[in-house]
Amino acid sequence: MKRRHLINATIYILATLGANYTAAWFIPLPVFGQVAVGTFVFGVTFTQRDRLHVGGRRWVYGTIAIAALANVFMSALLAVPLRIILASFLAIMLAETADTEVYQRLIRYPWLIRVAGSNAVSVPLDTLLFTLVAFGGVLSTGEIIALLFGEVLTKYVIGGLVALWKEGKFVWQESKPG
Repeated sequence: MKRRHLINATIYILATLGANYTAAWFIPLPVFGQVAVGTFVFGVTFTQRDRLHVGGRRWVYGTIAIAALANVFMSALLAVPLRIILASFLAIMLAETADTEVYQRLIRYPWLIRVAGSNAVSVPLDTLLFTLVAFGGVLSTGEIIALLFGEVLTKYVIGGLVALWKEGKFVWQESKPG
């Protein structure tokens, strides 16, 4: 197993843990919307999981499963509300699976196309699943709409920024002959 595969998997798992721990800490956006603190971390996971594909589809699904179980375990230890645990587990398993399958179908395309294409499916799916299960009946309709808007926007921006950094350089930088 390559060291890079382990590093990418560890970053992905730690990002999901950090995001879920801070999932109910909200920050209002300047004009409209709000975002959970964890979303700034979770935005990393969409692109970080795409980096796992180098190890193959089984590696991706194994890492997703470990992240989902680690989140359930951590959340239970920290007495996170059951609705957050369930929302997290469902969102990780369903949205990450959708992302993985879209990414695999785009595998022959350049990196940014694969990332953008898979994120176009997984970001809204993850946001809807998590927000509605975690906060439906807890937050008002207006707060949920603001959260959906802020979460999707933030996840796309963070995921896009992370995607621009690949293999130790920005994607527009050419490798220089050694």
